[in-house]
Amino acid sequence: MTASNPYLPEIATVVETVQETPTIKTFRVRLNNPGRMAAFRYEPGQVGQLSVFGVGESTFVINSPPTRMDYLQFSVMMAGEVTAKLHTLKAGDQVGVRAPLGNAFPYESMKGKDIVFVGGGIGMAPLRTLLLFMLDNREDYGKITLLYGARSPEDMAFRYELPEWTTRKDMETVLTIDREAPGWEHKVGLIPNVLLEMAPKSKNAVAVTCGPPIMIKFTLQALKKLGFEDDQIVTTLEKRMKCGVGICGRCNIGTKYVCMDGPVFTYAQLKELPNEL
Repeated sequence: MTASNPYLPEIATVVETVQETPTIKTFRVRLNNPGRMAAFRYEPGQVGQLSVFGVGESTFVINSPPTRMDYLQFSVMMAGEVTAKLHTLKAGDQVGVRAPLGNAFPYESMKGKDIVFVGGGIGMAPLRTLLLFMLDNREDYGKITLLYGARSPEDMAFRYELPEWTTRKDMETVLTIDREAPGWEHKVGLIPNVLLEMAPKSKNAVAVTCGPPIMIKFTLQALKKLGFEDDQIVTTLEKRMKCGVGICGRCNIGTKYVCMDGPVFTYAQLKELPNEL
């Protein structure tokens, strides 16, 4: 889609918005050109630039799976000028889309393996893409386990999907919040601690994790305690991307560019990079 001019956005229409949490809003958009929308192809984990005309653009993962192409979904946490403006948009408004950008989760090499998803807060957005893709291709993967946590029930995105995820027979879902809350019937505890309690097996398994940096730090330590090797752990980075095509240098880590070489990396790959995250 971006081959002819990587800086030129495709015009899209917001067809629906969902207020996920007080600070996270989901946008479902369709490209205005029906032919371009029909031909649009991407892989789980790839990102796109959403632009608000006259304000700017920011990078977000496409968190709808390529197996469900009624629209492209982006979930936006309010964190600055562009995201604040995005939060004011409603159905019928126009946005710019530059996508797909970056690499994808290694879903082909994950076939036949058990998958352990560990998500925190808005970090569930990229995991959702891969999770739904795998559920839509269920026969290709082994046991699927999801641990999803947030500070409180109100801080959990995609709450409308949790009833299905927690009752499906072909996956195990554990939900947790940091501290007790009225009416909460699931786990209470920090994600790394709950992960250690769950103790998923590392044999023939891959762990995929995303969330706040402090959560990632201790989740990686927990996974190592559980026997996961560095190349069995996959994460996706959020480091400021501007151009999305490796020219501006805003997202470099040493010689790597998150927008080109990532945003998906194994823990083994991350350990080879300078400590600049």
